[in-house]
Amino acid sequence: MLRAMQVTQQAGLQLLAWLHLAGEVDGQPAWPFALRLSGEVMLIDRSVARALLAALGYTAAALLLALLALLWRRARVPLCALATALLLLTPWPDAGLVTAPAHPTSFHVSPAAFSAASIVRGERIYQRQCIACHGADGKGNTPQALALPVAPPNLSSGLLWRRQDGDIYWSLRHGKGGMPAFADKLDVADSWALIDYMKANAAGVGIADTGTWPRPVALPDMPLACLHSGAAHTGQWRGQRVRLVVGRDGPGQGEDPRLQSVLLGAPAGEAVGAIDCASTNADSLRAIAIITGTAPDKLAGTELLADRDGWLRARSSGGAWSQADMLCRSPLASGAAAADSTAAPSAPDAGGLGSLIAAMDADPVRFIKGGFVH
Repeated sequence: MLRAMQVTQQAGLQLLAWLHLAGEVDGQPAWPFALRLSGEVMLIDRSVARALLAALGYTAAALLLALLALLWRRARVPLCALATALLLLTPWPDAGLVTAPAHPTSFHVSPAAFSAASIVRGERIYQRQCIACHGADGKGNTPQALALPVAPPNLSSGLLWRRQDGDIYWSLRHGKGGMPAFADKLDVADSWALIDYMKANAAGVGIADTGTWPRPVALPDMPLACLHSGAAHTGQWRGQRVRLVVGRDGPGQGEDPRLQSVLLGAPAGEAVGAIDCASTNADSLRAIAIITGTAPDKLAGTELLADRDGWLRARSSGGAWSQADMLCRSPLASGAAAADSTAAPSAPDAGGLGSLIAAMDADPVRFIKGGFVH
């Protein structure tokens, strides 16, 4: 149902833009309404979802009766009366439970997607414009922030994952609370780059604080140099698992038919060796350092795995892979794993990488952001 709500609104916005009934903001169609449909409450209270489904069922039945009334003249009056009664008695849930405030940019997405170059560009902007209030970790515990009448939000919390990117973009451009507007200081590309960096930095702070990625973080798109493959960037591998190997590839670190492997941080012009593709761009290594909360010079030997949907799921610092290396799990899977660990001692993971891949595939990321499916 969330997907249907999402697709319906996005398709409706595109139709309005095509009919020239919706304006444009910063190169993308502008949402013309003060509210939008949202599934955030339905994720917490399933009774709201059931009520909405029931209301849609009542409405569908009323429309069917109205259609029958058009085709069946003898029963037209009773059918119309019944259809009207159904519409009047439809138990719609309160509008505040299925809608959320919207901005003209609520459905905007980053033109550059989530790329290594955008993350590093955003880091430079953050250090210049934002660090004084929000701090290096985004928690806002700086002297300047504490002196404000309204404290800035904690950017390393779930804030960036709860709100739509387009809504964050609007707040950044036009200001919110004690934060001034930055539309006159940052262009559109800089604004999106800043959002990408804030998400990457929050992931790094999360893994430094908890040892896991508390919320899903995507593998950033990065350029590739391949000896044989025709791939030019990692975004072309969506639908395939990706492994990043930081540093020179050693024995046993070559290609694996279950994965697309990338050597990261090798000097430019150096032979790739057993791994066909490398990313020698400095931004790639820096972006991974930010996401993992690790200094670039400490990353050597680190390997990361991304699933078929592009989410980073596991990290290893050498040695054989095991399910313990999976740092991004659904709450349900995490609870089940904890229950299993208390029920019986864990046996050595004989499956290695194969066992980890099976665990990743069995526990896909189901990510809802701002009431939308991602």
